[in-house]
Amino acid sequence: MSATIFNNIEELPADALFGVKQRYGQDSRSPKVDLGIGAYRDDTGKPWVLPSVRKAEKLIQEDPTYNHEYLGINGLPELTSAAAKVIFGDDSPALKENRVISVQSLSGTGALHIAAKFLSKFVSGRKVYVSQPTWANHNAIFKAQNVETATYPYWKSSTKSLDLEGFLKAIEQAPKGSVFLLHACAHNPTGLDPSELQWPLILDAIAKGDHIALFDSAYQGFASGDLNKDAFALRLGVEKLAKVSPILVCQSFAKNVGMYGERTGCFHLILPQQNLDIAPIRSAISSQLSSIIRAEVSNSPAYGAKIVAKILNTPELTAQWHEDMVTMSSRIKEMRVALRDHLVKLGTPGTWDHIVEQCGMFSFTGLTAEMVQRLEVQHAVYLVSSGRASIAGLNTGNVEYVAKAIDEVVRHYSGSSKL
Repeated sequence: MSATIFNNIEELPADALFGVKQRYGQDSRSPKVDLGIGAYRDDTGKPWVLPSVRKAEKLIQEDPTYNHEYLGINGLPELTSAAAKVIFGDDSPALKENRVISVQSLSGTGALHIAAKFLSKFVSGRKVYVSQPTWANHNAIFKAQNVETATYPYWKSSTKSLDLEGFLKAIEQAPKGSVFLLHACAHNPTGLDPSELQWPLILDAIAKGDHIALFDSAYQGFASGDLNKDAFALRLGVEKLAKVSPILVCQSFAKNVGMYGERTGCFHLILPQQNLDIAPIRSAISSQLSSIIRAEVSNSPAYGAKIVAKILNTPELTAQWHEDMVTMSSRIKEMRVALRDHLVKLGTPGTWDHIVEQCGMFSFTGLTAEMVQRLEVQHAVYLVSSGRASIAGLNTGNVEYVAKAIDEVVRHYSGSSKL
């Protein structure tokens, strides 16, 4: 029995995104370009430690009380309280009314996991609606907690634009009290966000259906360089849904502070406005979140939390961080324009303005899986099969090469040739 007990375990396929990274690392060709993994790179193609992070690390390590002791189960209070102000705003009524419950998480993925566990335990039977397409790990996280997912229309491939009509119809037809996962900004994988005129329509429909909004905020400040602008949809959601239902928020500092490997994030739950005494409700929910965290990770890692907390609570570092986000977002925007302009100059078949109309780390290029495969095989340009490209992998030294590679591939499959 002991020799055969594991014989029937099915081998799962490798993670598609990290498979791209592995193939890229094994490719000996030059030039080669990695447009797969969503991590910021500077204009030399190297990882970038934010100046605000370097300064924070120095201050932390020079502190005579610095140590590696455990944090509390719900995380570092200096982080969770400051993070809540960053995402909801200093003047947030929800914060002033003490309706926000915040705990530290293992970055955005860990926050989503906490959300999935909480939903599976306390609102079981409700589907979580995710955009079509969405970040692949969204479905995996909820599936692991036996939470059923469904999709709502989002990307209209024929026009490379938002399918607002389909989106609103899906909200209207969903069973009352369903959960809608919304990308707060810089939608992954499309880079396409609803406009400030479209968001109220979406949020009003969610309120009308008495649905629960789950915001995934992975790119605040990284998308536009402006924390407030990137929090527009989420803060409007808090305002519009405050009297309807609780709101769940998953917050990551992986991208906007560069805490990729330090796994620093927060999960927030906003209680709806009500006349009841909320203190017992807060206490009960906080205890349940503690139970989830304790059973799975015991407590969150401290180092990244201390770095981010130091940045958020030190005015000089906060100012530097704001400059850092502008540096990153500006370079991304410049690469979008450069790629579009090179493709237009080459006369590449199709339209490419959608690349500059999108925002954040990624662009849904419109390239097919066959085109992506040819890019990899013929040109050593790597991206995921959906056609999602990490714009952060572009720089002034490779953007023209990538444009020429895309041009060749598009012409190959369109039957067009250069004149």
